[in-house]
Amino acid sequence: MKQKTKFKQTEIGMIPEEWEERRLGDEIELCYGKGLPESKRVYGEFPVFGSNGIIGFHNDFLVEGPGIIIGRKGSVGEVTFSKNNFWPIDTTYFVKLKSKGYIKFWYYFLLTLNLNKMNAHSAVPGLNREQVYEILKKIPPLSEQRAIAKILSDLDAKIELNQQMNRTLEAIGQAIFKHWFVDFEFPNEEGKPYKSSGGEMVYNEELGKEIPKGWRVGKIGENLKTILGGTPDTTNKLYWENGTIPWINSGAINEFPIVNPSGYITEEGLKNSATKLIPKKTVVLPFVISLDKEIKISITGINTCGNQSVLGIIENEKIPSEFIYYWIEYMKEDIYCWATGGAQQHINKNVVERTNILIPDDFILKKYKQIMVPIFNKIIINSHYSCVLAAIRDFLLPKLMSGKIRVPVEAINNR
Repeated sequence: MKQKTKFKQTEIGMIPEEWEERRLGDEIELCYGKGLPESKRVYGEFPVFGSNGIIGFHNDFLVEGPGIIIGRKGSVGEVTFSKNNFWPIDTTYFVKLKSKGYIKFWYYFLLTLNLNKMNAHSAVPGLNREQVYEILKKIPPLSEQRAIAKILSDLDAKIELNQQMNRTLEAIGQAIFKHWFVDFEFPNEEGKPYKSSGGEMVYNEELGKEIPKGWRVGKIGENLKTILGGTPDTTNKLYWENGTIPWINSGAINEFPIVNPSGYITEEGLKNSATKLIPKKTVVLPFVISLDKEIKISITGINTCGNQSVLGIIENEKIPSEFIYYWIEYMKEDIYCWATGGAQQHINKNVVERTNILIPDDFILKKYKQIMVPIFNKIIINSHYSCVLAAIRDFLLPKLMSGKIRVPVEAINNR
C-alpha cells in the first residue's frame, strides 16, 4: 500500500509530519572508549578502533557489536561502524541507544551531522558530547529507520563485495606471478612445471640467481618508458577552476587500482606545468614514503596526470603492466632501500630506472597476459562500479534522512 504522508516545511526541506523532533541526548549516549596501548594488545580477532578507524586487533573486546565509533580526539567527529565486537580506545566515543532505535540507521544518520566540524578545543581537537546531545533533529519511526538503513546497507554491502573480490583477484595474480617468475614453475611447452621438470637454468649476475635459459635481465629505464608528474601553480585559478583532467598526488597510490583522482586540472594547467598525462593501466609508485607506513604500489584505472611525487612506468607491447606491477612489488625493498631523509623519505627517478627487471621470453609473457589481463580488467571494472554505487549512496543519504525521498516501508521490511 502506498504511503500517504503529510509534510511540514523546515529549514532543510519537506519533512514528514509523523517524524518526531527529538533531542539527540534523549536518543543516544556517547560513551568513552578505554585506553589500550599497542604494547598491551594481544593479536586476535577483535578490531581496535581509534578516532580515524581500525588501528589494530586484540584478543578481547570492550563493546559488543554491531556498534558505532566516533572520533573524540584527533580525527574529531569521524564516524565508523563495526559489525562485530570491538575495542574503542580512549580517543573515541562509542554509541549506546537510549530508546528504541536501529543501530545501523543511527550510523548513517550521524554521518549527516558533520560532527567533524564540531571541534570544541583550539589546541587539541576534541568533540564535546554535551554539544552533540543538544542537537534537535526529526527522527523517523523504527520501521522507517530499518527501511532506510536497508537501502543504504545494501549499497555498502555491494561495494564491500566488490572490494573483497578485488583483493581475491589481486592475490591470485600475486600467486601466479610468484609461481612463474620467482619460483620459475611456469608451464613448459608440454604443460609441466619448468624448473621441477628439468628446465635449463643459467646464473644471472644482475639478479644474483639462476633464471631460465633464454630469459634476460635489463634496467627498467632501458626497457620501459617512465613518466614523472608535476603540480600546476595552485594559486592560478586558470589551472584548476572547472578542471576536467584527472590529477593525482602520491596519496592516491594507497588505493588499488586508482579510479578516483585527487583533483582536476584544466588544459591550461596541463600545458603550463611539468605534469604529464599518464595512460590507463600505468603502474605508479610514490617518491615520498613514511617510515611508519606500508609502501603501496598501484595501477591507474583511468587516464590521469600526477604530481612530482608520482612516477609512472608505462607498459609496452612486450612487457604488460600486469607483469610490471608485480615485479615492482617484488623489488620494492631493493628500490626503497635507497630512500633518504627523516620521517618523510625520498627516492628519485634514477633509482627506479636503474632497477633490474626480469624479461621472460615472448612465449611465456604471451601466456601470462592471456591469464592476467582479464583479471586486472575485472579489478578495474569492479572499482568503477563501486564508485557508481558510492555516488548513489552519497546522493541518497541526506535525502533519505531528511524525508525528501521516502522508502516504501512495507516492501523493504517484508523482504
